[in-house]
Parts: sequence; C-alpha cells; structure tokens
Amino acid sequence: MVKVEELKTKYPGAAAWQMGDSPELASKLADLIKKGIKTATCGSFASYSQDVSAPRVGSYNIILDGQNVPVCVIRLVSLRLVRFCDVTEEFARKEGEGDLSLEYWQKEHQRFFVREGHFSEDMELIAEEFELVEVL
Repeated sequence: MVKVEELKTKYPGAAAWQMGDSPELASKLADLIKKGIKTATCGSFASYSQDVSAPRVGSYNIILDGQNVPVCVIRLVSLRLVRFCDVTEEFARKEGEGDLSLEYWQKEHQRFFVREGHFSEDMELIAEEFELVEVL
C-alpha cells in the first residue's frame, strides 16, 4: 500500500483528503472517482473561504477512503463560483452520484449543506472539475 508521504514526494504540494462527511460516504465517493464516474465536486463558498489551503487549478489531490487509505490522485482542471440554484444537469452528472440527475444532486446536496450548518437556494458554491491521474 502506498503511503500519503510517498505520494506527496511524487506530487509536491498535493493535499490528502476525504470527500463527504462520513467514512462510508468517503469510501463510496473515492470509488466513484477511481472508476472514472465522478469527475467533479463542490463545496460551499463559506467553507472554502475558511480553508487555509484553497484549491487552485493544476493542483494535485490525494483522495482517501473512509479509513484514510489513499485510493487515487486527481488534478484540478476547473474551478468556478456558482449558486446552488444555478447548478446544471451537466455538472450534476459529472458529480457521478445516484441516478446522475439534477434532482438527485439537489436533494442530496441540500441534505449535506443542512448538516454542514447552512443551506439556501442562492448560496454560493465552488464547483470543481478534476481529472483522474493515478489509481493506487
């Protein structure tokens, strides 16, 4: 098994993190990325503005599963600001979750942002698109 430290040597400046808000969801999302189904993600602008290491186009990320085991490496190819209510069917499909519909995306992301502590239809999101670089 490859260790995060080894990967950070291969990909200088890479951050290692889990997607989602539970170990089960982190493993599920990491698997979708590894399979090439999930090529996008998003987060609230408010949470990004509190992050000391904000993402930038071209940066590498080591995606961890729910047990903090590295699963794959991705490279950020697009970053944009979008309101929740303006997310498109195309972006929802790129998120790769559920039935890939905008309706599913809206329902699940509303639930996620409510758990995070803030949701509104016009909240600002950072929408990220990425490419799979390496499966571990």
